[in-house]
Amino acid sequence: MEEQDRLATPKAVGIVWLLLGINTMGSAGAKTIFPLPRSVIQLVTMGSLVAAFALALALNTRLRIRPSAFVFLLTLLLVPSVIASLGIGPGGLFRCGRLALFVGTLWLLSCWWDGSLTFVRYHIRMYFGVLVTVVAGLVISPGAAMPELYGGRLVGALWPLTPPQIGQYTAVIIGLTVLLLVGRRIDRTSAAVVIVPCLVLLALTHTRTATVGLLAGLVLAICSLLLTSAAARRFFGWAVLVATVAAVGFASAVQAWFLRGQNKEYFTSLTGRAKVWDALLAAPRSGAEQFFGTGLGDKSFGGLPIDNSWLAVYNEQGLIGVTLVASVLLVLGAVALLRPPSLERACAIFLISYVVLSSYTEAGLGDASPYLLHLALAATLLATPAKATPLPAPALPRPRIPRWAREREVS
Repeated sequence: MEEQDRLATPKAVGIVWLLLGINTMGSAGAKTIFPLPRSVIQLVTMGSLVAAFALALALNTRLRIRPSAFVFLLTLLLVPSVIASLGIGPGGLFRCGRLALFVGTLWLLSCWWDGSLTFVRYHIRMYFGVLVTVVAGLVISPGAAMPELYGGRLVGALWPLTPPQIGQYTAVIIGLTVLLLVGRRIDRTSAAVVIVPCLVLLALTHTRTATVGLLAGLVLAICSLLLTSAAARRFFGWAVLVATVAAVGFASAVQAWFLRGQNKEYFTSLTGRAKVWDALLAAPRSGAEQFFGTGLGDKSFGGLPIDNSWLAVYNEQGLIGVTLVASVLLVLGAVALLRPPSLERACAIFLISYVVLSSYTEAGLGDASPYLLHLALAATLLATPAKATPLPAPALPRPRIPRWAREREVS
């Protein structure tokens, strides 16, 4: 009998994961080639979440769930969200319902979280399919895909995706595919088909956060494999060599790419984000607003995007929300550090590192978002397979005692 017993994952689970990804794509972004009303986009995104929950419920009719500190903490995050959203009306409560459906779907999927790479493949295929639509929009209308409104950066021309969104998807795909290549779970040709076009798209988005998150996440993930993987050591050596040559020979080009035509003062102020952050922190708040926040909103303050997960959570879910989000990251990080070296652990470290770094200039950790989906993927990788339930020992037949023996025993 095997020591561990992994529950077979139905193929439809991949569809549920895809629907969750569609829901987190958002409804605000660049102008598309074919105008899409905001109501239609919201119908698609919210409809995908409802469909994901319904399909997950159909696949898990027995409501089997596995204990998960990650999903439990997300469930607790609903408490300050609902309490604060009661005072802002239907919009905040609607967003709370969306978060509740998202967390409920994760609970239903948790019975298939077995520490394997199954969900990693779902993740890569899902976002690669999204990037195919980005490339299609670039081919159909280069002007709409790289508009002057975004400084000539790549956007979604068929579906309204912003440059940071595309940069995030490409960075996550590249990082996971590189780790699969290092772990010899994918051949070089298949890896090149994914990595090379994604690198081109990442360069066209000029997304600094995604680039830094990709590089830092890969360094930490591959370092976790150095003691147990010769392939990781070779890759790390070549990566250091290439990075050194690029830093010496192409320093001016790299600097120009990072500056994106901005002056150093604008660059150091994080493209004007710091002004919004200072205004948010200086705004007067009641005691209830400090602890529970002002309710789930559109992650903006004074009509401008907050672009910082921690400040967005503080604004909408208060200090309680910040504590719970920090607990999510600390729990996942601690579990990853305690696991023995493996490819699955390396992928989880990459995802956690990427989300932590991105949280400084991107919002989303307090609501249903791609960042929570990345962390959910890390949770699937860190889950331990369910132990097999031993079968009861078969009852042995009772030996028949001869009659003369029973009579002698009685006498």
